[in-house]
Amino acid sequence: MKLPVKWIVLGLMGVLLAAGVVRTLASRSAAKEALQAQLATQKLQATMELSASDVVRVQRTELSQVLAISGALKAVNSAIVKARAAGEIQGLNAREGDFVRAGQVLGRIDTTEYQARVRQAQQQAEAARAQVNIAQRSLDNNQSLVNQGFISKTALDTSLSNLAGAQATFKAAQAGADLALKSLDDTVLRAPVDGQIAQRLVQNGERVALDAKVLEIVDLRALELEAALSAADSVRVKAGQTATLTIEGLSQPVSARVARINPSTVAGSRSVLVYLSVEATPGLRQGLFAQGTLAIGRVTALALPLETVRTDKPQPYVQTLVDGHVAHQGVTLGASGERQGVAMVEVQGASDGAEVLLGTVGALREGTQVTRTQAAAGKP
Repeated sequence: MKLPVKWIVLGLMGVLLAAGVVRTLASRSAAKEALQAQLATQKLQATMELSASDVVRVQRTELSQVLAISGALKAVNSAIVKARAAGEIQGLNAREGDFVRAGQVLGRIDTTEYQARVRQAQQQAEAARAQVNIAQRSLDNNQSLVNQGFISKTALDTSLSNLAGAQATFKAAQAGADLALKSLDDTVLRAPVDGQIAQRLVQNGERVALDAKVLEIVDLRALELEAALSAADSVRVKAGQTATLTIEGLSQPVSARVARINPSTVAGSRSVLVYLSVEATPGLRQGLFAQGTLAIGRVTALALPLETVRTDKPQPYVQTLVDGHVAHQGVTLGASGERQGVAMVEVQGASDGAEVLLGTVGALREGTQVTRTQAAAGKP
């Protein structure tokens, strides 16, 4: 007896449904096994091995607070030799690098015109002196005549006035002669300070104007650094504080000391100029660039190396070790400073003695398991 067609169709559908269920269950089982294997791999990968050099402890320490400073070196004593008289330069033999002494004659300006002026002024003074003598003799004669009653006292008064006028004219002429001598003396170019020639701006035979620059002299025995600081930083700077500088061209650091502080700010930038006297060191030159740190005080606080603080989140944090796992601890930064040449920063939020990962370890996820080498495990 033949089965109805609908029963045959229902049987086929049941077989297909059963096969689909079997395939679904098998697929889920395979996915679960793959997920477990992936989690096991991630757990294995999340384990980080640390050495002793990767971990530091939060501890209370004394920090040397410093300010970063930079600027160019300048000679404390320097001078520009200018022409105090106009004329042709003669006898200028000093060149860049030559040593000179204060008062040394460096060159001259052609004196022909100035010598003529001196002679002219002296002759005018002599003529005025002759007029004084004439007026004096006239006064003496009139005085005798008045005493004898031959002339009136009015004539004597006129003689007195003539003598006073002649004497004033003589004094003016003498002052003119002195001024001409001074102009003649100004034709001599002398070094105002000891030092070396840094610039020679004119050559022999050139005609220069009054106050034209001729030579620049610098004294390298005393150099200073001119550093610009913000108004807030300058408040903490005082005369006598010490600094360590790195100067281009020198392999060793150079010591410096705050000599003085400018009482006014620089227009525009509102910065304050601080002048540091630099320790005398062979090889220093005016204009060399220097940078370094200025010690402004000490502070005792819970601190960590600056490199341990991470800023790849909205708030700074450090990576600490808690029960063998990495934890992210948010911190508030305080005073900065140095300890044994390492940049340090005060941290608030991290407990005293907490173990913190250095920045060289890199960023790790919270919860990352860590293992410790024997050296790290025995680290105090």
